[in-house]
Amino acid sequence: MKTHIRYLLSLLLLCLSLVAADPLHYALPDVTAEASLPGEGALRRYDGYVKRWNTVRPQWASEVAKDQGAVVFLGDSITQGWGTDFKKSFEGMKLANRGIGGDTTRGMLIRLQEDVLSLHPKAVVLLMGTNDIEVEVPVDAIGRNFQKIVAALKAHDPKMPVIVCRVFPSSATKKRPKETINAVNALFDAAVKNDPQFTVLDTYGLFANAEGDALPALFPDLLHLNGAGYAKWASALWPLFATLGYLDTQAEVFKPDPGFVSLFNGKDLTGWGYRITPPRKAPKAPKPDAPFIVEIKAEEKFDGQASSSDGRYRAINGRLVVTTPAEGRRIQALSTQLEFPQDFILKLEFRATPNADSGVFLRKPQLQCRDYLLAGPYKDLKKYKAQDWNELIVTVKGGVAHAECNGETIEDALKLPENGPIGLEGDRGQMEYRRLQIKTLAR
Repeated sequence: MKTHIRYLLSLLLLCLSLVAADPLHYALPDVTAEASLPGEGALRRYDGYVKRWNTVRPQWASEVAKDQGAVVFLGDSITQGWGTDFKKSFEGMKLANRGIGGDTTRGMLIRLQEDVLSLHPKAVVLLMGTNDIEVEVPVDAIGRNFQKIVAALKAHDPKMPVIVCRVFPSSATKKRPKETINAVNALFDAAVKNDPQFTVLDTYGLFANAEGDALPALFPDLLHLNGAGYAKWASALWPLFATLGYLDTQAEVFKPDPGFVSLFNGKDLTGWGYRITPPRKAPKAPKPDAPFIVEIKAEEKFDGQASSSDGRYRAINGRLVVTTPAEGRRIQALSTQLEFPQDFILKLEFRATPNADSGVFLRKPQLQCRDYLLAGPYKDLKKYKAQDWNELIVTVKGGVAHAECNGETIEDALKLPENGPIGLEGDRGQMEYRRLQIKTLAR
């Protein structure tokens, strides 16, 4: 059977290479042919776009065999700007860039099979929509094109991970007003909501200023990223690639500090579990965008297990990962089986995707642990490292907690009950924790 499959794959690749020898096959369809193609919105016709389309697509077709199993980036000029080496941002990963400057969601839909799916990608990263807005494709039509792309990806492989980058901010001066961008992003979110195959990354919030437009320091022309912008995008993608097992694949050997004991062994969720939550009354008129709040009716312990029963919490190469919820927002908590009535010092490190929202429960009250500069509430921190590891130290004495992030005080007198566990909340985005350790203090 395996020999037969290899033969068929070889035959397919041979056929594709023969087709690749004919550049006309990959030329931008003329206006007459365009009418019969899938999607909505007229294809673009300016010289630079046509030249790029007609030049790179035959080249990509000749590289189908070489690029099999790559992580494929599909997009427009912003994706194209990564170059073929992706600015050396993801060393060790096999990558393929399928960005065409000026492309629209319809153009990407039309070339999806040959440029992307023919590679049998390990994963796909999507960024699209900004050019549709500029040429005034109706928002609903943009959403329908995106839905068709989503359906094609699922039909090809329902287990293939797909990262959906929200449309980046730009400017009304570039015919890309924030109101339209937000409307398109809302449709993209809705198209993949509740589907665990798709992970939405808040690249809009990552790059927007206080007014919701592009940050000039990262978008010199208010549309395209500079080198610092690509570094920031890479930092946002890195934790997701790590969770998929493509990066950070070697777990560190962690030894607790003197006097501390580890709360997480780095291999599984031993010592952690779900605690019963109080029953909730269903609201009379639930809001359509209300978060899903998990109700735990029976206690669960995850000793020896690498994942919680619902897959939300995972032990991956030394990191305790709170994964991005398919619902958009999913509120729940993983707790230690032990309780801590004594005074103590808790140390941990966390890394958050853009605008991620989590928290550390101290006996019961929650200390907000988030992508602080975007999600708050501590937006003025000077030492916080976005999409990188940050240290949190909490000292509890006499029922009062003092908390610092990278040495900066975030809470000085948080009152706590006499006893309770340590917990890790999940809400939106992805949060990772490592080096969790605790030291009991003598009173």
